[in-house]
Amino acid sequence: MLSPAAALDPEPASAPVPDNVPAGTSASPGPPERPRGRCAPPGLEEALSALGLQGEREYAGDIFADVMVCPALPQMALPRTVTPEMRALVVDWLVQVHEYLGLAGDTLYLAVHLLDSYLRCSRVRLHRLQLLGMACLFVACKMEECVLPEPASLCLLGAGSFSQAELLRAERRILSRLDFRLHHPGPLLCLELLAALAGSNPQVMLLAAYFLELSLLEVEAAGWEPSRCAAAALSLARRVLHVAGSGLEPALYSPAELGPLEPCMARAVLRGPAPGRAAIFLKYARPQRRGTSLFAARLLRCPQPGPP
Repeated sequence: MLSPAAALDPEPASAPVPDNVPAGTSASPGPPERPRGRCAPPGLEEALSALGLQGEREYAGDIFADVMVCPALPQMALPRTVTPEMRALVVDWLVQVHEYLGLAGDTLYLAVHLLDSYLRCSRVRLHRLQLLGMACLFVACKMEECVLPEPASLCLLGAGSFSQAELLRAERRILSRLDFRLHHPGPLLCLELLAALAGSNPQVMLLAAYFLELSLLEVEAAGWEPSRCAAAALSLARRVLHVAGSGLEPALYSPAELGPLEPCMARAVLRGPAPGRAAIFLKYARPQRRGTSLFAARLLRCPQPGPP
């Protein structure tokens, strides 16, 4: 496993974004959020059933409102000691730990959300950044997992860079700084709901999941709402595959609102397995995920022709 303490190689220049991806300004946090109603879109109960949530159909509208209207974090402002490259390296390492432990997908997204939330309100010494990332993952496990990893095993995965006592102290600092505000409906659930509503096929869903997970490495993507990240990933996946949805789809965001985020995801895909950013690429290159990352960049450069 890579360690965030390792020296960083210079990041290669970003590949140009293809013409089929809308242009946007990465420095802008995006347009202000449009007011959206709490009305459940048609087909929501069926979509929840397709996700195995039949028991929640009575509360479908409340679930949709809670998940899809979740506000964004303030625009990312990293401490002076933490660069975007160092943050990406820690997130990349958390992806490796998350996959090694076989944790739920929502656990990873919550851990990165807690990491970003803490970085916005507290100073962090550079040599403690790996400890902070692991403590955020530990807290996320307590929120999302049925079986918790042992603190001692997490310390072993840290290659001895912190002790069990330090991990528990870091956990207490996180809870105190964030005032125990840990609930966060992550973009993965948003993506599953939107894909089920649109009737997206498994190939579109897998490609969108790859785009969405790659966005965890990008500082600018942390400033958008979870539902916007999910909608951008699904929109980009459907466009490069030239696949239309077969069901109803709520119009949560206009193309102009998704514009700034889609190029961010496209640049992450075209960058490929850069030093310190290879874990997600390798994860989606495996047969279990149909080698999605191996052809994603080619799809962005040369989209598949549409149906006749």
